[in-house]
Amino acid sequence: MTYFGLMRVGEKKAEEKQLEKTAVKSLLLFASSKSPTEIYEDLHEEVPKVIETKFFELLNEYLEEGRPVQYIIGYTYFYGYKILVNEDVLIPRWETEELTEHILIYYDRIFKGSKVKTLDLGTGSGAIAIALKKEAPEMEVMASDISEAALKVAEENASINKADIIFEKGDLFKAVPKGSKFDIIVSNPPYLMTSEYVMPIVKDNEPHVALFGGEDGLDFYRSILLDARRYLNEDRYMMAFEHGYDKVEDLNKIIKNYFPEAEIVNLKDSAGRNRMTFIIKK
Repeated sequence: MTYFGLMRVGEKKAEEKQLEKTAVKSLLLFASSKSPTEIYEDLHEEVPKVIETKFFELLNEYLEEGRPVQYIIGYTYFYGYKILVNEDVLIPRWETEELTEHILIYYDRIFKGSKVKTLDLGTGSGAIAIALKKEAPEMEVMASDISEAALKVAEENASINKADIIFEKGDLFKAVPKGSKFDIIVSNPPYLMTSEYVMPIVKDNEPHVALFGGEDGLDFYRSILLDARRYLNEDRYMMAFEHGYDKVEDLNKIIKNYFPEAEIVNLKDSAGRNRMTFIIKK
């Protein structure tokens, strides 16, 4: 069988299972140890039996065992940076890349590229913290997580990407050394409602501690906003959140309760859904 034929067989099987066909290409690249360019150059070449066997084993993990392709191959890419992932951390999504992009845009607008201290609460794989540090080296970045296993993944990712980040273990601000002050606080906390439907491939694989945010999905935002002022510089600051698309009004009410003087900016993702909120004092 050729690489083209193998890919078509895999894509058809994925389509029958109503799973992402793009995952098939990732599995074939991993099984063959080829780059995307090499695969396309060899599309009509015969696939060695050992590669074909390995590909179908990986495809079975994805289709029959319901394991995310990112966990199967052990990594993904976030904002152009290779990020290792396993069952101890959430798989970074494209929505979070958009959050990161907007953080960098507002950083330039508000802080004009100056040196700032940034805190990433609930860092997980470290994807946001790493992307911010690499794209804006002037940032001094601290990242925290309650999960020691997640922090190990984040620390390894920082090492691989040569990103100088301070990691702290603990629940939200409890991880932060006393007296610390930040210009920017970022968080993509657990925001699914306890009763919310979650696709099996997510619910059965990714850590629940990083998925669910209480009955209304807003528990972590309340906790963060309750304590955030003590950790923000008074003159100017920025906070950035990712959240459920239907939580804007409720989240805005909570923000106004704790930060009545701040500007609230709600942003849509590329799919047109309200997924990001910024709290800004210039």
